[in-house]
Amino acid sequence: MKRYLLHSPFSIYRFEADVWAHSVHNHSYFEIIFISKGFGVHNINGNAFRYEAGDVFLLGPEDFHNFSIEETTEFCFVRFNDTVHSSLIEEKGNLITQLVNSLLYTASQSRGTIVNDKLEKRKLFGLLAILESENESDTSKYFDMLRTSLLQSILVILARNLLSQNTSNNSNDAAVEGLLMYVKKHIYEPEKLTIAHLAEVFNYAPDYVSIYFKRHYGESLKLYITKYKMKLIEIRLLYSQLTVAQIADEFGYLDESHFCKQFKKFSGTTPTSFRKAK
Repeated sequence: MKRYLLHSPFSIYRFEADVWAHSVHNHSYFEIIFISKGFGVHNINGNAFRYEAGDVFLLGPEDFHNFSIEETTEFCFVRFNDTVHSSLIEEKGNLITQLVNSLLYTASQSRGTIVNDKLEKRKLFGLLAILESENESDTSKYFDMLRTSLLQSILVILARNLLSQNTSNNSNDAAVEGLLMYVKKHIYEPEKLTIAHLAEVFNYAPDYVSIYFKRHYGESLKLYITKYKMKLIEIRLLYSQLTVAQIADEFGYLDESHFCKQFKKFSGTTPTSFRKAK
């Protein structure tokens, strides 16, 4: 699977297409996708979502996707990396920081388009128009400040819509979101995902970490970590040229045999068989 890189901290890319020209891929950056016109299907992490004009999607670095275009579609991709993300949350601990992090580091992409309300869509596309206009003068000494403010506004509106769709879902609890964010950030470092280490980082009693997470998320923390890791491994097996040994090493397994046993326990087949079957 291709991994696209962003060679600058921020970019905006608007284009029309009748046929999607890119294979399934993921990125090294965050990506907000605005659909200005057209319709079709957006395939994200193995799930298919209908899209139409006015839809807005958000993808993170580990998400993989492509489009099946049914009517000529105008896309606008707003891309930014960790450098820009850091500028969005400089005042750590404030409400904007919590909202931006909860949006960027949770599975918002698993819901398809984030915004459904027509008025909210108009606000977002209005902010996008201003951002595009300002981006044409990106050498201005005011650009970074304006970009940060406009991106914050877009992300806060997206977070507000996402939260309003899930007001009864306790997984939006700030502490649980913090755990989710930490797990995703350190998924390649198993030593940082032990119950003992997580208890120390989040200042919980070790016995309470899993109980707390299950109460608020509906499944054990250990199961969540395993499922998330296995999903990423399946992506590697399907779309990359990495060997099984290289994938095992990437995810911190001490040896290939242990990796294969855990994968088979979870999926019912070996990594090699899974790759060949697809």
